[in-house]
Amino acid sequence: MIETEDIIKGCVAGKAEAQEALFKKYSKKMFGLCLRYTKDYSAAEDVLQDGFIKVLTNISSYKWKGSFEGWIRRIMINTALERYRKQFQMFSISDNQEINEKFISNEIIEDISAEDLLKLVQELPPAYKMVFNMYAIDGFSHKEVSEILNISIGTSKSNLSRARKILQLKVEKHFILPKEEQQKRC
Repeated sequence: MIETEDIIKGCVAGKAEAQEALFKKYSKKMFGLCLRYTKDYSAAEDVLQDGFIKVLTNISSYKWKGSFEGWIRRIMINTALERYRKQFQMFSISDNQEINEKFISNEIIEDISAEDLLKLVQELPPAYKMVFNMYAIDGFSHKEVSEILNISIGTSKSNLSRARKILQLKVEKHFILPKEEQQKRC
């Protein structure tokens, strides 16, 4: 297997085999990231393709500082955000419905697969999904989220809070209530 440094140098030189090696090495992980920021597989594939084009176009600007995978990751996130901004206007969504907060036990959390969680996150309204992904999963601060999405810090915090509450309700609906129903039948 080709070392990352050799792949980068080969890509800078425009070698097709290095570009293919780069794609093979990072595409699966980056696809998962793209999927979190998009509505479906098709949109994630588009973001992945656009993102890799940007990676290959700008690879000579990689400064050899920090993680190369992190550098690619940032390009993929920015590509997904660009696509999102073109499709949706960011604003705070006001919910008049009261959302009850319940404690979710570790036992329930252990029963939920990563795939199930991804599906629940995918169902969030777009503004909530973006903020949740950026803050809770990718580690951006509220200040960074607000700057990138051109929203206030308060809107970022509000959207994150609402996203978490919606996810809690979805976990309860799909995992806690069915489990309670099973227990009643025994």
